[in-house]
Parts: sequence; C-alpha cells; structure tokens
Amino acid sequence: MAQTDSWQAAVDGGALDDFLAAGVTLDDVPALWSLARAQSLIAAFITLFRGGEEEVFIRLHVLREMGGRAETPRWGPDELRRHFAYLDPIKLETVLARLRENGLMVFGEDRQYQLTDAGRNAMAAVSVLLRFGEDEDAELGFLTTQLAGMQVTGTVTPEVLQHLLAKLNALSESFEEAIASGSEFRIVEARSRLSANMRWLDKGTGILRSLLDVEEVTPEIGRVAHAIGLAQSKLARVDAAFQRALNKIESQRVTLGESGVSSSDVMVWLRGKSTAEIAALANNALGAAPQTQFVAGGHELLDRAESALSEDVQRMEADNSLPTPQTVDQNLAPESEDLSLLWKLTDRLINVAETAPAQRLVLGGGFAPASYRLSLLSLLGGVEAQAEGPVADLTQLPYELVLEDHQIPVHQDEVATMSAGVVRRRDS
Repeated sequence: MAQTDSWQAAVDGGALDDFLAAGVTLDDVPALWSLARAQSLIAAFITLFRGGEEEVFIRLHVLREMGGRAETPRWGPDELRRHFAYLDPIKLETVLARLRENGLMVFGEDRQYQLTDAGRNAMAAVSVLLRFGEDEDAELGFLTTQLAGMQVTGTVTPEVLQHLLAKLNALSESFEEAIASGSEFRIVEARSRLSANMRWLDKGTGILRSLLDVEEVTPEIGRVAHAIGLAQSKLARVDAAFQRALNKIESQRVTLGESGVSSSDVMVWLRGKSTAEIAALANNALGAAPQTQFVAGGHELLDRAESALSEDVQRMEADNSLPTPQTVDQNLAPESEDLSLLWKLTDRLINVAETAPAQRLVLGGGFAPASYRLSLLSLLGGVEAQAEGPVADLTQLPYELVLEDHQIPVHQDEVATMSAGVVRRRDS
C-alpha cells in the first residue's frame, strides 16, 4: 500500500497546500477535496499509468487477464507463471510486485493472488472505454453508459449531466464548423461521425425521458436535463444541414470536359498523394512569363493633360445634380427585425422552474444584448401583454421581474454592476 500511504501523507502533511494560493486551504476548495477523498481509486490509476508506455501496457494486460477469470478469481504463483509464460519471468515478477505494493492486488494468507476492489474498479472503467468502436465517440458513449447506470440506481448527479451537456455542445460546434468550412471532405467526415454516434443520442434521449418522469428530480437536475434535450434536438437536425451543404457543393462541382472526372475526384486523388508527390507534379508545369514595363511617352502625357484641362470634363465633374428617379419593385419584402435574442430569452424563461437570478438571464454577449434582455424582462406582466407578436408572447409568460434597491458587482460581459433581482413564476 505504498502508493496509497504516500498520497495520504501528501494530503495530511499539507503537500497539496504548496499548489494553493496564500491563505487558501484544501477545505476551501470542495472540488479538490472530493479528489483527495478518492485517494485510493486515484492511486490505482497512478500505479497503472505511471512510467513508459510499454510498462503501462503490460500492467493493464496482466490486470485484465487476472480480472477476466470470474469462476476462480484467485491465482496461484505457479498458475500466473504458466499463464504468462510468454512474458519475461523477471519482468512479470516486477509487475506483480508493483501491483501488489500499490494496492491493486493482494497476496493472501492462502498464498493466492487476487484483485482488490480498487484494482477491479480501475479495470472496469478501462474496459468500458475499450469496448467502443473506432468510429464511435468514446467519450459520448462512456458518459451515456454511465448516465444509464446511475439512472437505474437512482444516483444521477448534476455533475454527470453537465459533462454530457458539455460533450453534446462540443459536438454541435464541431459540426457547425464543418458546415461553415464548405469542405466536402470535412462535411462527409462529420456526417459519418454523427451517424456512428446516433445510437448514443437515441439512448440518451430515452434516459432523459425516464429521468424527467420521476417526481423527485431536483430543480438543478431538471434544468440541466432540459438543456441536454435541447442540445440533442439540435444535433438531430444537423443531418439535414449536412445534406443541404452537400447539395450546394454538388451544384458547384465542375466536370473536366467529357472525361466524367469531376473536381471532387481530383481533390480525392490529390489527398491521397504525399507532399513530395504533389511538389513533383508541379515541376515544369509553369512557364516563365515576361515582365513587361510600360513607360508613358510624350504623346500619352499630352493626351492626359488635354483631358484634364477640357471644359467638358470639368463640367461633368462639377455636376452635383441628383440622378433621374428609377422605378422601384413594389413586391420587395421589407427587411425583417432580428428577433433571435428575444426567442433565446423566451427559451431561458421557459426553463425556469420557480425562480432564477436576473443576472443569469440577462448576461451574455456584451452590454448591448444584456440591456436589451433587461428591458424585455421589465415587460413581463405589463400592459403590452394585450398586444400581439413575439414581444407579447414573452410578456404573457407566467413570470415577473422583481428588482431590489441596490446593485451587485458583475464585471462580466462588459457589465460592471446591475440591479439585484430575480425572475420568479407568478401564481396562476
């Protein structure tokens, strides 16, 4: 148990305090303290992954082989030597000693080896990650699988949901970047990635529905779950965006003569070539062009001077009269107002269960968007509710803005301070 003891000594002896700012203790950072509490599990992973790649592979292999025998989980020394006869005996003894000394396995009084709880938990986590296919997103699959298990046991935490939400938002941003790039290859690759992970998105949707059906869900879990649902809906519509982008590229594809070879075929062919091969293709492909110089002679300068001194030219340049009126197309549609901020604010309000700080709903994007959102929140429950349109739809929501007579510091998104207050649901 040398690794665990050293970690405990580091925590108790204040070694972690060297990484903290002056005046801050480990108790002041709950997230770091939660890691310190899980010292035995973290020590197991440190043991597995410390050292060179070859050592890590052998440790993982030995631990997986020992943990894979479920019928007889205990191993005798002779059994281990026979089973791992393809490994160097001295190196095998070194690996077994390291795993035993750091608490991943024990050598019992019956002179048999077996995995400890920490060793078996570490291998279970690694095995889950290794089971995903190459085309699948291991992180998305792992998070969804973890959420499914926690949902069955009733131990879902907001932290796990936040990890899944962050992953879905990262996927959505990467897909949007692929579409914005206009690259056929990036779009096809992103679409293939979406298809490979579609089963995890469907699985996550089913888990969220089951989770939200439970009455005991906390407001924090419910809020994050609704945000995950919106992110999944957005990803479900990405495939149509991929198709539209590919259709646009198809319309711009050029066919080289009557050969049947398109510009996309040429790009695919070039992508299969190395840099040196592409450079070789350019050899002697470009000819040298003569560098021409034009020098104005006397007669050219005389022509320019006559033009500049011409009374007709001067009269035309001095003419400031308006051009003749032109007929305007009466069927042109007027420019529509951008209501995206209004619609996004409405979505934020819908996700408020009981109350929410006004600061959280207002901030984002800078001072101008924040001022606009605050002005919209002040209309909640006002006389504008009798009008029609998007603004009226927002004012008719069952919420009200309650501001206090003091300001709170913000220093974020170009906002220094703002009035303290909350948005709360009105009693029907």
